[in-house]
Amino acid sequence: MQHHHDRPHARLGLAAAAVLALGAVAASTVPGTAQAAGSGTDAADRPGSGQVSGQVSADRAADVVSQVLEHRRVAKVSRGTAFEVSDTVLDPDGSAHVRMTRTYRGLPVLGGDVVAHESAQGAWAGLSRTLGSKVTVATTPNVARAAARSTAAAPSKDVRGIDGLEAQGPTRLVVDALAGAPTLAWEVTTVGTQADGTPSRLLTYVDADTGQVLRREETIRTIDGEGETLYGGTVPLDVTATASGYEMRDATRGGSYTTDMDGATDSYACQLLGMRCDDGTIVTSPTTSFGDGTNADPDTAAADAQYGTDVTWDYYLEVHGREGIFGDGSGSFNRVHYGSNYVNAFWDGEKMTYGDGDGSSYGPLVSLDVAGHEMSHGVTEHTANLTYSGEPGGLNEATSDIFGTMVEFYANNTEDAGDYLIGEEFDLASGQGLRRMDDPASDGSSQSCWSSSTANVDVHYSSGVGNHFFYLLAEGSGAKVIGGVQHDSPTCDGSTVTGIGRDAAADIWFRALTVYMTSGTDYSGARDATLAAAADLYGAGSTEETAVAAAWDAVDVA
Repeated sequence: MQHHHDRPHARLGLAAAAVLALGAVAASTVPGTAQAAGSGTDAADRPGSGQVSGQVSADRAADVVSQVLEHRRVAKVSRGTAFEVSDTVLDPDGSAHVRMTRTYRGLPVLGGDVVAHESAQGAWAGLSRTLGSKVTVATTPNVARAAARSTAAAPSKDVRGIDGLEAQGPTRLVVDALAGAPTLAWEVTTVGTQADGTPSRLLTYVDADTGQVLRREETIRTIDGEGETLYGGTVPLDVTATASGYEMRDATRGGSYTTDMDGATDSYACQLLGMRCDDGTIVTSPTTSFGDGTNADPDTAAADAQYGTDVTWDYYLEVHGREGIFGDGSGSFNRVHYGSNYVNAFWDGEKMTYGDGDGSSYGPLVSLDVAGHEMSHGVTEHTANLTYSGEPGGLNEATSDIFGTMVEFYANNTEDAGDYLIGEEFDLASGQGLRRMDDPASDGSSQSCWSSSTANVDVHYSSGVGNHFFYLLAEGSGAKVIGGVQHDSPTCDGSTVTGIGRDAAADIWFRALTVYMTSGTDYSGARDATLAAAADLYGAGSTEETAVAAAWDAVDVA
């Protein structure tokens, strides 16, 4: 299924779409966004004036964009650079944060995204970026498109685990600033099937001058686990009445719904072009009750998946003021019973898909924390859009583990008490799950402490650094029992860390994600982003800001 980088702006719920090309500003407004004349802090953006919470008016967004040109040195603006607004955040005090993507002579600049900040009074308040230098590359490739496609699909150790690998779908020229200095590159899409049956839709970046592979990024987001069952007991569901019964469709949460794949999987045409897709059959019942609490009834796993979607939706809305994955009130959907003995789950930019596990060591992957994990990949995609490789990829996975865990706590379901184990419910053999946030390295693969090798570790394991930081920030170091599970979090530097509580920690991470992180943010950048977020929320020099610094020190991130 096509990844959602090209989704229309209205779908993203953006306050404005403003385009800036050196010296000229043009702004357009998404329907429903308040308009006001003038620049700076216009009336529509002042607290209490009726502006939709969290959005910035088109006029003000254009004003913020124009300020980027006035600070072209810090923004690394070169001739031929243009910016387009992709998201906005309006603080209660009237401060604005405008996220923008960058192009260079019409080509997307990967890693060139920025977040510009403006005070409530309309003054420049800084810029968040990861781009290290201006883009000045030649835009005529020396390597032909066909050669780049052949290189991307050629056998190598990077793609050893992908069956049926072939270049299909779009190939485009981009400027890749995520692999080092800005480089003209071909972005080649390949498809195949990963070893565990998960579809592969891989983006390979081929240097358009040398023909060397710069990096690869898997766009099918998975939880690196082996399935799970949710024993959540009897849970409330909002369903839709039909002429013959009821559908598992929730009109109160953006029309979210759940379908049954009955063992089917995705074709390459579906993965690439969205054509001939099997989205499954919507789950129905003659009554308002779905499932019987066992795997004998296929509707049971569907009820778990829908419940996870509902709780995750409610968590983001009630706690962070975000309406759905896309932030615009529209829903996504779930597919259950994907493939045969498929022990994974994934987010593909549009929907969540869950396998049934192998039936012995692993049950269906429809646990609450996995639902929160997968949906949070969507939230990340539509905010910071952390690239899914290197340290940004580890932060992407950590973000999903963090908010998947917070969803589990938020649900307050006694059948699945909150803890910092990831996927413990589907682990039928040991009940210990795939990862744990208090001591990530205890699984034998994850990293608890940052090192110079972190960028080269699989993103599901480099996420341990971010998970460990969050646990220490929320709960502190040392031993304690949480949700009936013994936790014990050692620090990397031997220090003692005092936690500030998981709610405060989650608020800090969410603000850092939505206001300060960009696609190329690494762990050092995450430290800066969370420190800024803590200062925003609790004040410079506050206990919370001090705790953020101490928690990063404790995982060796300077």
